[in-house]
Amino acid sequence: MTRFFLGASQEEFPPEDLLRQAVEAESAGFDGVSSSDHLQPWWQGGESGHTWPWLGAAGQATKTVPLGTGVTSVGSRYHPVMIAQAWMTMERLFPGRMFLGLGSGEALNEVPLGDPWPSIEDQIARMEEALSIIDRLWKGETITEEGRFYTLRDARLHTLAERRPPIWVSAFGEKAAGVAGRWGDGVWTLPDPESTPGVLEAFRSARGDDGGDIVFQALFSWAEDDDAAFESVRKWKGAQPADHYREDWHEPRAMYEHGEEVISDDELRQNVIVGSDVEAHVEGIRELLELGPTVIVLQNNSPDPHRAIQVYGEKVLPALRSVRA
Repeated sequence: MTRFFLGASQEEFPPEDLLRQAVEAESAGFDGVSSSDHLQPWWQGGESGHTWPWLGAAGQATKTVPLGTGVTSVGSRYHPVMIAQAWMTMERLFPGRMFLGLGSGEALNEVPLGDPWPSIEDQIARMEEALSIIDRLWKGETITEEGRFYTLRDARLHTLAERRPPIWVSAFGEKAAGVAGRWGDGVWTLPDPESTPGVLEAFRSARGDDGGDIVFQALFSWAEDDDAAFESVRKWKGAQPADHYREDWHEPRAMYEHGEEVISDDELRQNVIVGSDVEAHVEGIRELLELGPTVIVLQNNSPDPHRAIQVYGEKVLPALRSVRA
């Protein structure tokens, strides 16, 4: 049965407002809360709260919902030893609730720290090396090695948790999906009828079975007025161009301007769930269900995010669950 998580947009809302959204999402019936993990937003004038302390606050403020990132990256910002330590600590504090979304990252969040942006092949290789380190540390191993991307000297976690948080590995191509299958408990990808089947096949082939979570992420914006709902997601054009993920794009203002140049309003509408019609939101999510996800992260980018959570809790989620029943 598919679970529906609220996506908390650190790029768009201040951390205290997102904390309120997390509490409201649990009360509204969302099955979990996922937070983006960014150093910078995709546009000038956005927000950029640090996700890790926010997750601690969210764990304390909520009761039982799963919590994690969508997604944390490897690179200059986060050494894999620190990722491994952070998630063991949060799992001790909030047993049975944490998950780790892990990806290769974007130049937007790594280049400002002096990280020369690597090729796609090296991004994927670095992610796999990081996953190997996290896996061994969570098994209680002490690691000394000269890796291609990381050097460790007697690295060990001295506080472990009884449960290993599931790792959902971000993958938009078949090579990364293979890494997800080898090291992850699930694959995190964008729902696309053309590319998704190949990603899922590569993930399952690497796993050697049909198990593992399939996690989709989708932007939504609900408002009483269609124009208001759309204008609230317009800023996300900065996150749409594919080259913003492959190449060294790291200045929010330039990224948004480029997004406006190459992404039309109609194209953006095709990539988001937007508008005042609740049934249109339900139908948009039902289309995603046809691709077989076990989790859909619904990233809230509404002009009034609190009212949108209420509407989803009262109308959208019940309609989706009535279909699944």
